Amino acid sequence: MRIGIPVETRPGETRVAATPETVRKLAGKHQLIVQSGAGLHAAVTDEAYAAAGASIGSADDAFGAEIVLKVRAPNEQERARMQPGTVVVGMLNPFDLDNIAAMAQSRLTAFALEAAPRITRAQSMDVLSSQANIAGYKAVMLAANTYQRFMPMLMTAAGTVKAARVLIMGVGVAGLQAIATAKRLGAVIEASDVRPPVKEQVESLGAKFIDVPFVTDEEREIAQGVGGYARPMPADWMRRQAELVHERAKLADIVITTALIPGRAAPTLIREETVQAMKPGSVIVDMAIEQGGNCPLTELNKTVVRHGVTIIGEPNLAALVAADASALYARNVLDFLKLVFDKDDKFHIDLEDEIVRATLLCHQGEALRK
Repeated sequence: MRIGIPVETRPGETRVAATPETVRKLAGKHQLIVQSGAGLHAAVTDEAYAAAGASIGSADDAFGAEIVLKVRAPNEQERARMQPGTVVVGMLNPFDLDNIAAMAQSRLTAFALEAAPRITRAQSMDVLSSQANIAGYKAVMLAANTYQRFMPMLMTAAGTVKAARVLIMGVGVAGLQAIATAKRLGAVIEASDVRPPVKEQVESLGAKFIDVPFVTDEEREIAQGVGGYARPMPADWMRRQAELVHERAKLADIVITTALIPGRAAPTLIREETVQAMKPGSVIVDMAIEQGGNCPLTELNKTVVRHGVTIIGEPNLAALVAADASALYARNVLDFLKLVFDKDDKFHIDLEDEIVRATLLCHQGEALRK
C-alpha cells in the first residue's frame, strides 16, 4: 500500500509522523511517500528518508496515498487533497466532533490514537503517554530557564544558595516526569493530585505528596479516576484543595500544572489571588492551556508577567523537543499499523479488536462519534 507522510501545517507543530527508523520497517512491504521537508524541524532530512527506502514528493503526493500518517488532525485544505476512502492515522482529537463530521463528509477513514484504551496491549501505541512524558520534561526546563535563580542548593565561598521549591499539580505521566526532571536539577518538590494511588509514585521519585483528606465515600470513589485520568471532584473537595494549594503555592518558586479531564475544560487550580500571594520572580508553567488552562491568568502561546509572577502558556511542549517526540510518536504509529494490516499486509479493519474499535472515528461517510 502507499503510505504518505506530509508536512504538519498547524502553527507550532514541528513533529513528524514517521522517522527513518519506522520508514525502514515499513518500506519492505509498502511504498512510503514523504513530503519534502516533512522532517526538517525534527532534525530529519529528505536524504535520510530516501536512504531508509521512502520516495520524496510533494504535498499532493503524500496526501494522495491510501494511508496518510499525521501528527494533528487534517484541516480543510488537507482534507481536500485526500481521496474518498483514504485512511488517516494520527492524534485527531476524538472530542472534536466538528472535525470528525468533516472527515466523515470527506469519506475518510480516521483513527485517533489518543482514543486507544489504556490496557497493557495498547501501551506501545499510547501516544498520550509518550508525548506527555516529553512535555513534563520540557516544562521543567522552560521553568528553570525562566526562573532567575538556581534550581539546586549551592554552597559557595560567597554564601549558600537555597534550592528552588517546585510545586507540581497533577501527577499523571507529565507530572511524574516533571518531578523526576526537577529532582535531577536539585529542586525541593511537592506534588498534588486528586488520585490517592499516585502518592506512592510521587514519594518514590523523592517528592512530598500534598494530601487533601476525603471526608465522604463519594469523594474517595471519584478520586480513583477512570483510565488513568482524574474525574471532576465535588465542589467542597475542590474548595479544600484550593485552600491548601494556595498555602503551598505561596512558598513555591516554580509551579507546574498538568491537570486535564478528557473532553472538558481544564480545572482551575491556581486562582488569581494565589498568583497575587506568590513570591515575586516565581514561575508558573500551565501545561493545560490548550484546554483553557489551570490558571485564569495564563494566555495561550504567550509568556506574561502578572503580579510579579511569570506565567508560561506554551500549548505544545512536546513539539519543542521535536526529534525525540517524533521518534517516540512514530513508533506508536508503527505499532498501531500492525493492527490494521492483515497477514498479507492489506488494510483491514477488525472491529473485534478493542483498540481498533475504540480509535475508529469515522468510516464510509459515517461519523462514529456524535
